[in-house]
Amino acid sequence: MGKTLVAYFSASGVTARTAQAIAQTAGADLYEIRPEEPYTGADLNWMDRKSRSTVEMNDPDARPAIAEPVADMGQYDTVLVGFPIWWYVEPRIVDTFLESYDFSGKRMIPFATSGGSGIEKAERSLKAHCPKAVWEKGKLLNHADAVAWAKRVLNV
Repeated sequence: MGKTLVAYFSASGVTARTAQAIAQTAGADLYEIRPEEPYTGADLNWMDRKSRSTVEMNDPDARPAIAEPVADMGQYDTVLVGFPIWWYVEPRIVDTFLESYDFSGKRMIPFATSGGSGIEKAERSLKAHCPKAVWEKGKLLNHADAVAWAKRVLNV
C-alpha cells in the first residue's frame, strides 16, 4: 500500500482542523496549500465585490501562487484534497495545486467544509482540472464526522 497525503487549503482554520483529524486518523502526511500572499480578513470579505477572494472567484483563470510545493508528490498513491466551498466550488488556489502536479492514475478523494453549500459542483470542477486522476466520491465534512469518514474511505 502506498503513501497517503492530505492536502488542504484553509482560510479560517475550519478545514485545517478537519484535515489534521483525517491525517492523524489515517497516518497520512499533511500538506497545507498555503498562498504565497496570505489572505487577510478584508481579502475574504465575500460581500465586497472588490475583495481578493471575490475577484479570484469571478475569474475562472485566476491561479493564486502557492508558497511552497509538495516535496515529493511522486511518493503518494492517494491524495485527499480538502477545502472550504467558495461560490459553490473549490477556491482557485486549489486549482493552482491540481494543475501543478501530474496526478495521472492517483487515487484522489475530495473533502470540503461549508456552512451550507454542497460539494457536488466542486467535484465536477476538480475532475475537469485533473481528468487523468482516479477521482472518488467526495464528502462535505464537519469535525464530528471527519474521523469516521476517513476510516471508512481509507480502510484504517
